[in-house]
Amino acid sequence: MDRLLVLVRHGQSEWNLKNLFTGWRDVDLSELGVEEARAAGEKLKAKNLSFDVAYTSALIRAQNTLKLMLDELGQSGLEEHRDQALNERDYGDLAGLNKDDARKKWGEEQVHIWRRSYDTNPPGGESLRDTGARVWPYYLTRILPDVMRGRRVLVSAHGNSLRSLVMVLDKLGPDAITKLEIATGVPLVYRLNADTTVAGKEVLE
Repeated sequence: MDRLLVLVRHGQSEWNLKNLFTGWRDVDLSELGVEEARAAGEKLKAKNLSFDVAYTSALIRAQNTLKLMLDELGQSGLEEHRDQALNERDYGDLAGLNKDDARKKWGEEQVHIWRRSYDTNPPGGESLRDTGARVWPYYLTRILPDVMRGRRVLVSAHGNSLRSLVMVLDKLGPDAITKLEIATGVPLVYRLNADTTVAGKEVLE
C-alpha cells in the first residue's frame, strides 16, 4: 500500500516579499510565489507522483499554490478540502507590521522569540503550540485516515502549520522545532508505515 503524504509550503506571498507579518491576513502569491508553486508541481511530476485527494487552508496563497501544482501535474479538479485548521499561525497584533520595524520597537531577541519559540505567544496571537493544537486534531481525524487507507495525499499549507505537522512526523521536541525552517515551494515527501510512523522522507529541493 502506498501511504503517501506530501507537504508543501505555499510560494512566496506578496507580504513575504514586503517583509510583513502575515498570519491569517488573506494575501495572495507574489510573481516569485507563482513560479515557486509551479516549480513544486514540476518536481512532483518529475518523481511521477500523483494524488487522490488534497488538503489546504482557508487562505488564498495556499489554495492558489495547490491549484498551480495540480495544473502542472495535470490533476486539476482533484478532490480538495479547505479548512482553517491548516491556516498559518495567527500573528495577532504583529500582522501587517514590517518585521524590521517590529525589531526596532521590541528588540531583535523578543521578535525572534515570538517568531521561533514553541510556546511564547506574540501579542494577541498564537504560539506554535497553539497552532499545533488545531493542526494535530485535523491531521489525526481527516488527513491521516486518508493516508492510511492508501490514498495519496497532498497538503498545501503554511510555514507554521506545516512545522506543527513535521514536529510530529519527525518526532522533534520543542527545542528542535525552533530551529526548523520550511522553505517555500519545496515538497516534503513522506511515506508512512502501517503503524503511522514515517518509513521514509525525501525533500525535493
